[in-house]
Amino acid sequence: MTKTQGTARRWLVVGAAGMLGQDVVTTAVEAGHQVTGIGRGELDITDAAAARAAVAGYDVVVNCAAWTAVDDAETHEPEAFAVNATGAANLARAAAAAGARLVHVSTDYVFDGGATEPYPEGAPVQPRSAYGRTKAAGEWAVRAEAPDAVVVRTAWLYGAGGRCFPKTIARVAGERDRLSVVDDQTGQPTWTGDLADLIVRLVGADAPGGIYHGTSSGQVTWYGFAREVVVAAGHATPVDPTTSAAYQLPAPRPAYSVLGHDRLRAVGVEPIGDWAERWKVAAPTVLGTP
Repeated sequence: MTKTQGTARRWLVVGAAGMLGQDVVTTAVEAGHQVTGIGRGELDITDAAAARAAVAGYDVVVNCAAWTAVDDAETHEPEAFAVNATGAANLARAAAAAGARLVHVSTDYVFDGGATEPYPEGAPVQPRSAYGRTKAAGEWAVRAEAPDAVVVRTAWLYGAGGRCFPKTIARVAGERDRLSVVDDQTGQPTWTGDLADLIVRLVGADAPGGIYHGTSSGQVTWYGFAREVVVAAGHATPVDPTTSAAYQLPAPRPAYSVLGHDRLRAVGVEPIGDWAERWKVAAPTVLGTP
């Protein structure tokens, strides 16, 4: 039995300065927990001894720290691996030794994007990018070091606390006469506020260790999402569909990033609602609009 059964008291959020980390801190505090947030400048998770010292005394550890520069990872895979795999392993080992519950955030990039229906939690991982490989390795390491850990895969994150697709689209729509956005990548736009809430609910439900999918329900292409963003930002800028081939990026993007939520339902935790409805709620906060 871990310390987290019942109401958790002390939370440590690693990567708290990031877009998701900020919302996890806020949401956990609002849920009545004592929360400490630390950023990269306060903890180097690639340092095992530092990770062990940082985790001591906490009931729940949420790892939001990651190398998320997808394209840069193609030429800096060892550095990305150090954070996404070795660092994750260090935190998992430290949490297990301290009797703390670890929640580790992962990604849709562990899949190849070739599916035509939502990926179940147990689908084989087949990453196509360096980033995906390092995150898949991190999942494996976390589950090996801390079998009780909760791994939450997410995708297409946006939020108020960092750079994200909606903010970019809203800004560019105010600067240009027309936009072109890819229409051959399908996923689930997910608000960091909703993912933070899901993480708190998973811990509160004492969900069994394993992999869960933390994305909005439904699906849309980047083009479809961009059109909704332009409207929410109060612009009338036309948006044209284009293909991924029009953009030469170092890392391949999954064409299909829709994740299934069966395991959440199986443990009695409600998945995040439909992406379009959640966007309507999130848009004023994310875009700073009325």
